[in-house]
Amino acid sequence: MTLRVTCVALCVAGGLAHPAYGQSAEDAINNAVTAAPAAVSAEATVYGFDEAGAMITLREGKNGWWCMADNPGSPGNDPMCGDANAMEWAGAWMGKTDPPQGKVGFMYMLAGGSDSSNTDPYATGPADGNHWVTTGPHVMIVNATGLMAGYPDTEDPDTARPYVMWPGTPYAHLMVPVQ
Repeated sequence: MTLRVTCVALCVAGGLAHPAYGQSAEDAINNAVTAAPAAVSAEATVYGFDEAGAMITLREGKNGWWCMADNPGSPGNDPMCGDANAMEWAGAWMGKTDPPQGKVGFMYMLAGGSDSSNTDPYATGPADGNHWVTTGPHVMIVNATGLMAGYPDTEDPDTARPYVMWPGTPYAHLMVPVQ
């Protein structure tokens, strides 16, 4: 919820027509909705980024889901969509606070992505020793730490199979390929 409030506050203060790097709001929305099935993304709230990299709301939703356009600061195309619990989890991750207790979330990344370090939740790009992973289309189950026993949690996982990303951190989550 904190992340949503922050996004709304940024939108009110900064306007809605400033997606990053000259991308139109329409292009950012079109990118964001590729992350989930149309049944989810068609009525989801859509977030993008302004020129300074701050999140902004591009479209208000009606179904409790949210989608986020590709972050132009990341190495690849990585739009995502999630439910309300996933938003709370993402807010905790971005705010470097503990995720909410007892709120398992679900996220889609059906466009795949050059995701991140598999070991460092705050790595900003591929570097020696940070175990960067690139995945195809997948879904994520977040904030379900106690339910991930038995899934691989190695530094360099086989991304064609389910695995735990960011093992050993409060932000560990299950990555599940869909192809």
